[in-house]
Amino acid sequence: MRFLIALLINGLVIYACAAVFSGIQVAGYGEAVVAALLLAVVNFLIRPVLVLLTLPITILTLGLFLLVINGAMVLLADWLLDGFNVNGLIWAIALSIILSIANFFNNSLEEKRAG
Repeated sequence: MRFLIALLINGLVIYACAAVFSGIQVAGYGEAVVAALLLAVVNFLIRPVLVLLTLPITILTLGLFLLVINGAMVLLADWLLDGFNVNGLIWAIALSIILSIANFFNNSLEEKRAG
């Protein structure tokens, strides 16, 4: 149930970002939820491998390269899904930062409800 709520919230955040920012387009809320699901799958399967392979540059940049990896995951989801479009790495990084902030608040609320 928690995953479904997080998925719907992430879809809502993607849909809201598409409405606010010109560099992000989504066909509708359904496509935004599918994009959120695809991002979850990509982050689960591909992101750990990329983090491990780019560990030296991540250490040299004091972790800031992880923003680039997160942006690349958004661009990969954009490439795989037709109804979701992000215009460049900067917009992808911005979307990944906003999604991270939303997930932080969602997890905080979940902990308060559980505790």
